Amino acid sequence: MACQHLESITLSPPTPAQSVYREDCTQCFDSIDNPEGLDVCLQCFNGGCVGERTHSQLHYATTNHPFVLNIRRVRKQVVKDEPPAKITKLAIAAETEADRYDLITTVRCHECAKELDKTHAKLAPLVDGILKANTFSRQEEVKAWEQEMSTCEHVLMLQQEARRKIESGHLGHCSECDLKENLWLCLICGNLGCGRAQFGGVGGNSHGLAHATTSHHAVAVKLGSITPEGSADVYCYQCDEERLDSDLAPHLAHWGIILADQVKTEKSLTEMQIEQNLRWEFSMTTDDGKELRPLFGPGLTGLKNLGNSCYLASILQCLFDLPAFQDRYNIPGADLPIVPDPAQDLETQLRKMADGLLSGRYSNPDSDVISSEHTPEVPHQKGLAPSMLKHLIGRGHAEFSTMRQQDSFELLQHLIKLISRSQHPGPLIDPTQPFRFVTEQRLQCVNCKRVRYSSTEQDSILIDIPLEKVPSSNGEEGDRYQPVTLEQCLNRFTGQETVELTCSACDSKIGFLKQTLFKTFPTTLIVNARKMTVENWVPRKVDVPVIVGDGPFSLGGYLSPGRQESEELLPEEDEAAAPAFTPNEGALDQLMAMGFPHNRCEKALHATGNSDANAAMEWLFAHMEDEGIDDPLVLTSSKSEGSDAADPEKIEMLGAMGFNVPQARKALKETYGDVERAVEWLFSHPDDQGDFAEESTSAGEKRAAIPAGSADLPANFQLQSIVCHKGTSIHAGHYVAFIRKHLDSTERPQWVLFNDEKVVEAGDVEEMKKTAYVYFFNRV
Repeated sequence: MACQHLESITLSPPTPAQSVYREDCTQCFDSIDNPEGLDVCLQCFNGGCVGERTHSQLHYATTNHPFVLNIRRVRKQVVKDEPPAKITKLAIAAETEADRYDLITTVRCHECAKELDKTHAKLAPLVDGILKANTFSRQEEVKAWEQEMSTCEHVLMLQQEARRKIESGHLGHCSECDLKENLWLCLICGNLGCGRAQFGGVGGNSHGLAHATTSHHAVAVKLGSITPEGSADVYCYQCDEERLDSDLAPHLAHWGIILADQVKTEKSLTEMQIEQNLRWEFSMTTDDGKELRPLFGPGLTGLKNLGNSCYLASILQCLFDLPAFQDRYNIPGADLPIVPDPAQDLETQLRKMADGLLSGRYSNPDSDVISSEHTPEVPHQKGLAPSMLKHLIGRGHAEFSTMRQQDSFELLQHLIKLISRSQHPGPLIDPTQPFRFVTEQRLQCVNCKRVRYSSTEQDSILIDIPLEKVPSSNGEEGDRYQPVTLEQCLNRFTGQETVELTCSACDSKIGFLKQTLFKTFPTTLIVNARKMTVENWVPRKVDVPVIVGDGPFSLGGYLSPGRQESEELLPEEDEAAAPAFTPNEGALDQLMAMGFPHNRCEKALHATGNSDANAAMEWLFAHMEDEGIDDPLVLTSSKSEGSDAADPEKIEMLGAMGFNVPQARKALKETYGDVERAVEWLFSHPDDQGDFAEESTSAGEKRAAIPAGSADLPANFQLQSIVCHKGTSIHAGHYVAFIRKHLDSTERPQWVLFNDEKVVEAGDVEEMKKTAYVYFFNRV
């Protein structure tokens, strides 16, 4: 049908730089799989639902963009009446979306309420461009299977020996053994050697590595990973890293291997790494071997793994189980924010996530999985893809913007920072406020007994788990550790320790007794359990069972009594001049375990913000030749910390070096206003976004008006949810969440396992406690 508006509006197909939201609505999780399909705006490519929520109509009302492409995806009915085609060549070919689904498309005009002819000369290229464009989630999936790689000097400066054609018969097995897979071709001399033994049973005798070691030929390519498109595993043995070779085609042609003729026959290193992470699986069966019961309903919706995104899914499940997050973002009757791009708005995406997880509308068995008495497979959910929220919270962050596995606790801290800085118009309340509380540190000189008290507002605590190995029994593999109780860990956290400081009152060098207790308690206490050991200078995570009961327990014994009348404070005028630096004990121990002297370690921690052993280690390597590097640390007066740290001249100096105001302010505060040390701090903390205190004055004043926690007693807490981790590093392996839920109207809550899209009634509670990494305790 003709439309009078079609000729008056300029329409252009999407460019590669534009996001096309053609899989799910930007404001809810309704998708192209819904019976009504999804409307994609032909002007800005926003995705809007057509069903009950009519976000497509809302988009038209706010933007006046009338034209939409409606896309419905329907599962194909496969009729297997012919034998499959004979396989003539070994190759890896994944089933495509076109093999499984039919797409039904129509073009409509909201203003005319008419369906248009999609073959119209002005519409046909636009429709074709939208259907062929990479979707938001597809971009995420591509990144999930391809690491962000770069080249190196050994690839760029690669000099190949005399050209020759390697006969195909000589590419069949390793030059040193009979292995016919996992073969690596040296790009310099053409030698073919087998690789290292790999995950999944792929054999290897490391003859490729031996060749690289003896010949000093650094760069090799894995033959079975080469695709006609030009992607392949290229490895630099000198850097010991996977690399990118932009001249791979001519480098292979040098040895008579034509790129266009190649077929991928083996998994790439990235694919095997992802597969290994997914193999760190949590038990999905009961003790007698039966599948755990899948659960469906409100608050029981799974999240699809986008490739190394389980760290995000586990944290989101725990957060949106909390009343504060539900009250803040699950507001079914409220209007969504009117913003130009809903996918880039944090408020919209958090409300979309709350609706998706809590409404129960998407908690249904996967219709593509058919369960019967002959098939043991349990039909789980498809799960919601958190692509838009993941992209939004990771935008501009060096780690969370990648598709690599991340530390779930670091993500939680990043989320708390983003949410606390966002707007919370009345009567809505910042949902991170219940996490806040105050700790009080007490320092007492061992000699003169004078004291100093200082308070710190926090949103979580970090507890170091004591490690005590259990002797291995016959036939047991790996280390086992003695179980510890939560009370032991809290006693360690709040226990007294001696620190080496010089007293400003009596000039004694004997030291101080330091103790940290709670000044107030939060509504929800977040605890990060660090179970780390150092082996060959490399931190490694170990599984130590922490015994936490299901019932309430009291933290009242850890409440600080405050200053006593009999205590004498260190004089104020001397306090500013007194050394105020206490090295991070964990980081100090790691550095000294690597062989660095104590004074050097202390200086490195002081120069880099006293938080990270890796940053301090880099500082040490850069200052090994400094004069007086082994002299004791001498601190200048910290009297100017409050004023000079925010000195506009110093902020301007750092700004001239390319740092923004929040970063400069944070660095100056961390280094007591010392510009030179602030520069070093900034270079060693490139991911820190800075101090936005002055930019968000109103928000800060509002938070200041709300007390951080409460000192009221009794202070009883109960375990509500846990993020668990399996793997030897927090940056690898697999994360899941265990949450206490009321099921089937029972009075007693039961543990529910959220394993990406799988939501089941939990089975092995002891396994849960062994692998716990982040705890959420609610005050009761």
